Amino acid sequence: MVDETLLNRLKSGKNLLAFSGGVDSSALYHILKDKGVEFDIAIVNYQTRIESDEEEGYAKSLSARDKKRCFVHRCKLPMEDFEHKARKERYGFFENLIRKHGYKNLITAHQLDDMLEWGLMQLCKGCGTVEFIGMQPLEEKDEYTLARPLLFTPKSKLLEYLKSHDIKYFIDSSNLSYRHRRNRFRKEAADFLMQECAEGIARSFRYMLKDKEELLKSGKPLFEIKKLTILKKPQSESGAIRLIDKTLKKMGYLLSAAQKDEILKQRSVVVGGEWSVEIEDEKIWIAPYLKAKMEKEFKELCRSLKIPPKIRPYLYSIGADVELLSRL
Repeated sequence: MVDETLLNRLKSGKNLLAFSGGVDSSALYHILKDKGVEFDIAIVNYQTRIESDEEEGYAKSLSARDKKRCFVHRCKLPMEDFEHKARKERYGFFENLIRKHGYKNLITAHQLDDMLEWGLMQLCKGCGTVEFIGMQPLEEKDEYTLARPLLFTPKSKLLEYLKSHDIKYFIDSSNLSYRHRRNRFRKEAADFLMQECAEGIARSFRYMLKDKEELLKSGKPLFEIKKLTILKKPQSESGAIRLIDKTLKKMGYLLSAAQKDEILKQRSVVVGGEWSVEIEDEKIWIAPYLKAKMEKEFKELCRSLKIPPKIRPYLYSIGADVELLSRL
């Protein structure tokens, strides 16, 4: 039911579990405890439902009983684009705790149903293998490792575990509302598919994860300095936009579908007023978008070295000299 190899890795690190009191995190809490993995918990109370305070109280009582630290963050967010804002608030809270207390791993209770829902949503937008597989068991972040031990476990198995062990859990009533697009995907498509062929879906995702790893290996930058990245341009358009998207995500910028289309169409663009992207025959250049009055000699040198115009102001701002420019 759980990734034993991943659990063994977690036994040697300082862990923070993202907890909500729902089916997934309640099951994972007790699985980690039973397997001897040490961890503390963090819960966000958005104060949007009657059950919110009760879930917070449950988290506190569990942690007190098991002598674990329980971090609570209370907030109220605008309902417009709530899911996006809640995710940003949640991970901001987790990452602050990681920095402050030295946690090495953030453990989340994402499971197979979640992965399928995400994939179906990406499929309907138009995606490749990399975008379809949005989650993986381990993700290395700048300051920590994101671990998902339940990623290939169906939610139905977690419910069975909770009921067989008589473990308390909460049902998030907002998950029943069709106001959220993801809930519609879950109820109208993912639930049926998981009931009919969960084993095949898990097997397919394992195969595709290996494919994704192979695809991403080819994306190692040719050159990086500060916030400038130069990539080898793949033969396919989908491969090119995938590398650009991956690079900008690392910088904290998420491309929309319209921006991806514009990049491939225009080849030389400024994205969101923040990032310059230049696609050439053999290279892709990505750098912060700046306006700068450059010396004539610098501009002439860049022109002779065929450095794209939108990239030049950033190079000028970081004091790029003849040696550095020549290396590009």
